[in-house]
Amino acid sequence: MVEFMRNTDAFALGMEADARLRSTVVSVILLDRSPDWQVLCDRFERVARLVPMFRQRVVPTLPPAPPRWVVDPDFDLRYHLRRILAPAPGTFDTVMEMARRAEMDEFDHARPMWGVVLVDGLSDGGAALVVRLHHSLADGIGGVQISRLLFDLKRKPRDLGPMPPVPRSPGTGAMDGLRGALQYDAALATSLVRGALATPARVVGSVRHPRGSVRSALATTASVYRTVRPINDTSSPIMRRRRMIRELGVHEVPFAALKEAGHRAGGSLNDAFLAGVTGGLRRYHAEHGADVGELRVTMPISIRTEADAVGGNRLTLMRFALPVGVVDPAERIRQIHVRASAARAERSLPHTQAIAGGLNLLPRWYVGAILRHVDFLASDVPGLPVAAYIGGAAVRMQYAFGPTIGASVNVTLMTYVDTCALGINVDTGAIPDFDVFRTCLVAGFDEVLELAGAAQPAREKTSDAH
Repeated sequence: MVEFMRNTDAFALGMEADARLRSTVVSVILLDRSPDWQVLCDRFERVARLVPMFRQRVVPTLPPAPPRWVVDPDFDLRYHLRRILAPAPGTFDTVMEMARRAEMDEFDHARPMWGVVLVDGLSDGGAALVVRLHHSLADGIGGVQISRLLFDLKRKPRDLGPMPPVPRSPGTGAMDGLRGALQYDAALATSLVRGALATPARVVGSVRHPRGSVRSALATTASVYRTVRPINDTSSPIMRRRRMIRELGVHEVPFAALKEAGHRAGGSLNDAFLAGVTGGLRRYHAEHGADVGELRVTMPISIRTEADAVGGNRLTLMRFALPVGVVDPAERIRQIHVRASAARAERSLPHTQAIAGGLNLLPRWYVGAILRHVDFLASDVPGLPVAAYIGGAAVRMQYAFGPTIGASVNVTLMTYVDTCALGINVDTGAIPDFDVFRTCLVAGFDEVLELAGAAQPAREKTSDAH
């Protein structure tokens, strides 16, 4: 059987026709020592056998069929997993510069789209893993699921038993792409016929309840339009330009305090997180003498179910405006809670794959217009709640850096034990003064944490801090 990409994954791949919209996810995992190399190789080999896309490459298919996944017969773990000695000075900044370059790099589509670099010899005696993968291989939650295949709960690596079998690579001929596309088209036609056959029943229902049916149809249509409508300009008067240069940074806030701040204002951890980001954005605009009321955010919303396989990309991107200009953090949290809840209840969510399939047939410039003028992107990923180890090395912290995909900045929150680790990925065209932006962002989170009496002085992240 031919295995096609999900339409949402094909959308992420196709929009890379504009290099500013690349969907590269980078994660930095700080370790207290160098892990056992053989154990590391064993764990990633297992992932490549248990999670199919980590051993597959993408092959184009004739539209309207999306590209298909094909097992790479030339898969070479030594290409995807590498080991280097940290160049001087071997600090956290050294690792972050490697992550920054990984974020800007392009994948070789002739190979599976992921790579890991073990950075040995850091100045504090520790090590780091710089993980890079295409968003179609895993979303945030999928990445955490995969990490459970890699990590141990004790320093001594557990015995995982025999290595799973190598996935079979069926022979591919010159006509396989055409044959697969025809099969896909036939399945699509069958689905349309079934929908047409079901139409009389829906018509009868509409006749019996005409007002309700019309209202429902109009509401769904409006929801889909909000999802796909192009945006002609940014809401921000200063974060307007887009480039291919990225700058990365991190910040940490206590998990319990951020959650409590959200609770005291009638919201959630995610609402408090968004309030911290918007507070930082308000301060950044003030630093540049610009007034701002609302800014548009792209927020990933998970549509993953218990039946979904480990890994993969199971989310949709919702765009909506947030009240950046509200100074009171408690009131900002309350307003954010209302708007974020409305986004999660959008009628278009069940139609995510169909919407993405339609977008895949549109010109790339239209897709770019949907994304390039969004002001910022924010994502909240629930990570590991307990301490983890890999190859005998303890995980000190893990940061995730999601792609900007056309926004000026992506702030990704990933929890680890009792800490919310923030990964900040900035488009330097929109935000050329990263240090100023980071200072504003830290202040934005401090004002939110004050609701729980937990604001802390900001500190620069260095390897010595670990």
